Amino acid sequence: MLHKPGYYRGLVAGLAIYLAAPVVAFAADLPIRDVTIYKHGVAYIERSGELKSGETARLDFKSDDMNDILKSLTITDRAGGKVSGIRYDASDPVEKRLADFPFSIAGGSSLSSFLDQAKGARLELKLGAENVAGTILSARGIKDEKMFEREVLVLLLDSGDIRTFDLAAASTVRFSDTKLQAQLRDYLSVLNQSRSKDRRSVFIDAAGTGAKDLHVSYMTPAPVWKSSYRLMFNDKGDPTLEGWAIVDNTSGEDWSNVRLAVVSGKPVSFITQLYEPRYVQRPFAELAENQAANPVVYQGALDNRDAFVAPAAIPAPLMAKKAEMSVAGGIGTNRAYSPQAEASSVGPAADTRQAGELFEYSFATPVTVKQGESAMLPFLQQKIGARKLLVYSESYGLNPRDAAELNNNTGKTLDGGPITVYDAGSYAGEALVETMPMADKRLISYGVDLGTRITTAFDSSQTVVREVHVRRGILTSKSAVAETKTYTIKNVDAKAKTLIIEHGQRYGYTLLDQKPAETTANAYRFEVKLTASGTQTFPVKEERVFDQTTSVSSMTPDVLASWIQNKALSDVGRAQLQQIAAKKREIAVNDGALNQASADINATTQDEGRIRNNMESLNRVSGQQDQVQQYARQLAAAETKLAGLRDAQSALQRKKTALDAELNSLLEKLEF
Repeated sequence: MLHKPGYYRGLVAGLAIYLAAPVVAFAADLPIRDVTIYKHGVAYIERSGELKSGETARLDFKSDDMNDILKSLTITDRAGGKVSGIRYDASDPVEKRLADFPFSIAGGSSLSSFLDQAKGARLELKLGAENVAGTILSARGIKDEKMFEREVLVLLLDSGDIRTFDLAAASTVRFSDTKLQAQLRDYLSVLNQSRSKDRRSVFIDAAGTGAKDLHVSYMTPAPVWKSSYRLMFNDKGDPTLEGWAIVDNTSGEDWSNVRLAVVSGKPVSFITQLYEPRYVQRPFAELAENQAANPVVYQGALDNRDAFVAPAAIPAPLMAKKAEMSVAGGIGTNRAYSPQAEASSVGPAADTRQAGELFEYSFATPVTVKQGESAMLPFLQQKIGARKLLVYSESYGLNPRDAAELNNNTGKTLDGGPITVYDAGSYAGEALVETMPMADKRLISYGVDLGTRITTAFDSSQTVVREVHVRRGILTSKSAVAETKTYTIKNVDAKAKTLIIEHGQRYGYTLLDQKPAETTANAYRFEVKLTASGTQTFPVKEERVFDQTTSVSSMTPDVLASWIQNKALSDVGRAQLQQIAAKKREIAVNDGALNQASADINATTQDEGRIRNNMESLNRVSGQQDQVQQYARQLAAAETKLAGLRDAQSALQRKKTALDAELNSLLEKLEF
C-alpha cells in the first residue's frame, strides 16, 4: 500500500499521544474549601479531600505562581498518616530537557527519520501474520516513479540476513530494549507537557496503607480585593454606612461553595526564586602529573584582606491566621422600586475579628465565583457617627467643600476605598477614604459648596530681636517675625454652617493666638461656626523665630555700639561689649598713629635719598662746597628725625601688641 507524505507524521503524533498518557490515574480530588484574600497581592488557599492508598493527587498552578507555592505549601494528614513525598514539574526549558535523550523528533519528522536515529537498536515488527525482529541498519523515505513517498526500513536479522521492509505494511513497531522504549515514552511525555507552557503540576503521593484525609494550604498571587462604600444621610439620627467587598477570581479554576474571607492590612510579602533550577559552575580538576608545566605569574601581596559579610536574613512573611466564623443572612434580590436611594437589602454581612495588625471580614455563607468572574459581597451595614460640615483649604480656590466627619464607632476596621454619598435620598457626591481603624476619625469631602465664599489676606510685622547670647566669641541673636493670614468668610445661604479651615503648617512657624481643633501631619484644623447670611473674619497669627550668628572679633566699634543699645541685651552682656568696644576704639587710634608713623618714615627716607643724590651731583662740580655742606646738615637732621620716628613706631607696635592681647583676653572672658 502506498501512502502520501504526512501519513507517518500522523502515526508518530498518535504514538506520542499514546505513550504520553499518564501511568497513574489521579483519582484523588482536593477541592478548594477556603479562600482568604489580602491587600498585598496574595491569597491564602485551603484544600482538603481523601487520598486512598497508592493514589497520587495533582494540583495545577500557573508557572509564575510556583515560587510562592514552593515557599508556603503545607500538607497535613488529619487521619494521622504520613505523606511520602511531593513532586512537581521541573522548570527547565523543554529544549534543555529533551537534549538528554539519544534521539530527537523534530516538527514534521517522519517515522523513518526517527528510526534512522536509532541505528544499532533492536526492533520488533509485525507484518500481517509475520513477526520480524532485527537490528536497525537504516531507515529512509524514498519516492517511486509516481512520486509517492514510501518509508523503508533496513534490518539485520538474527539469521544474518539484511532485509528491507516497507513500513506501511507494519501494523506495530516496537523497540526490544525496554529502557529505550521507556526513554521514548518519557520523551513524548515531555513534549506533551510542553503544550501547556503556563501550567505546572504538583504531585502528592500517599504512603502506607489506609486512606488519608489531606489538608493542603498555600499562598498564591492574587488580585487585591477592593472596598466600596455607600454613606446615606437622613433626618433620623446617624447615617448608615454600607460596605461591599469586590473580589476577582483569576486563579484558573472555579471557587465552588468556598468559605471566603478578606483581610485589611499589608503584611510583609516577597518573591524568592525557588522554582527555577540553580546551577553552579564547577571547576575542572586533573592530577598535576597529567598536566604540562605552565609558567607561573606571581602577584604582589596585599596588606588588607576582604572580609566576607553574610547577607542579612530576610524576614519571613507575616500571615494572618484564618478564623472559623459563621454569619447568617445574604443579599436580597427582590425590592420595591423607590425613586430615592435606600440601603441595600442585606443582613449582617460578615463576622469580623482583629488578627494582630490585620483585620478580617469572614463570609460564612458559601460563595461561588467562577474562573474569570468577580463578585461583590456585603461586609458592613450599620450606623456610623458622622456630622456634615464644610472643609476649606487655600488650594480649593474660592469655595469650600461639602464634607462629613466620620467617627468610626462601628467596632470594626474600615478598609480604605471610595464612598458614594447620598443625602435625603439623593446622590450628593463621592469621596475617598483611607483605612480607618476602630475609634479613628476622618474627614471626607464629596462636593463643592457654592453658597460659601472664602478669601485670604496676608500681613507681616517687623523683625524683632528676642535674645542675644555670646559664647566663645560668637554672638547669637534670636529674632522673631510675626505673620498673620486672615480668612474672610461670606455665607450667602440662609442657614448656619460649620466650617473646618485647614491651615498648612510651615517649618519654623508656631501659632500665637488660635488653638486648632486638631492637627494633622502637615496642617492645623480650625473649626469656625458660620452664621446664616453673614460675613466674618478668622485671623491665624504665626511667629517665625530664627537665629543669626556673628563673630564679635570681626565687629567694628560702630556695629558693637548698635548691639549695646539693643533692649534684648542683658546688663552683664552690655558691660562686656562696652569694654570690648572701648578697647577696639583704642586699638583703632593706635593703629592710626602707627600708620602715620610708617608714612612719616617713608617720607623721610625718600627725602634722604633725594639729598644724597644732590650731594653726589655737586661733588663732581668745582666751587659747590658750601652747598654740599648745607645738604650734609640737612641729611644729618633727617637722620635724627628718622631715628625718632622709628623709636615712636616701635613704641606704637609694642602698644598694639599689648592692646591686642588685652582685647583677646576680653574676648576669651566674653560669655553671657
